[in-house]
Amino acid sequence: MALVPPVSFDKAWIDGLLRFGMAVSGNREVDVRLEGRVEYAQALKMMKGLQKQRIDGEIPDTLLIMEHPEIVTVGPRARNDGISPPEDYPTHPVDRGGGLTWHGPGQLVAYPIFKWDLDGEVSVAAIINLLEEWIIRALKRCGVKGSRDERMQGVWVDGKKISSIGLSFLRWTSRHGFTVNYDTPGQRVELLAGCGLGRNTTTSLANLGYGVELEQVLAALLDSMPESILRHRIT
Repeated sequence: MALVPPVSFDKAWIDGLLRFGMAVSGNREVDVRLEGRVEYAQALKMMKGLQKQRIDGEIPDTLLIMEHPEIVTVGPRARNDGISPPEDYPTHPVDRGGGLTWHGPGQLVAYPIFKWDLDGEVSVAAIINLLEEWIIRALKRCGVKGSRDERMQGVWVDGKKISSIGLSFLRWTSRHGFTVNYDTPGQRVELLAGCGLGRNTTTSLANLGYGVELEQVLAALLDSMPESILRHRIT
């Protein structure tokens, strides 16, 4: 199921989830913005502007939820190693850590424009660990067992990578973020290799046989945010 324009996200539905048992005991409020499908270049401009506003204290922590038309982002590691995707994949350079990351339909993309200064947020590694734990807890709510893998940061299911994480920081305020592949087109993300991972290492929950819809992943992320990263959605 693909993300659709913002009007299709039912605010009352999400508010209802919070009212009927969604914990809201986290320490810091988050403005959750459901953006629908956004071109990647537009998302970059959006993130940079919001990052500056967050640094200046003009906005609270802000979580962008969106989907991109197919694009492979090429990080510094991939450029340094001379790694590129197959020719039929559109690409865009990025300044976040990491190598190649596929974006496209059937993938939830989350960009936390957060100021990381709460308890335990003492290093980039610690922040990545918190995000991994958040995703793992959300997947558990969807009936899926996620885990970490020494091969690369992110979240793995049944030995396959279904979530990538890559952040860029300025004054300990982040942009970029993480993905959850719930039902991506067959043999697109699977054919992408690079940065120590071979083809058919990254995949989607659907390809692994898990019938998880976008709404389930989104609800599970919002539900587990307070216990995972000590933040809750503004209601």
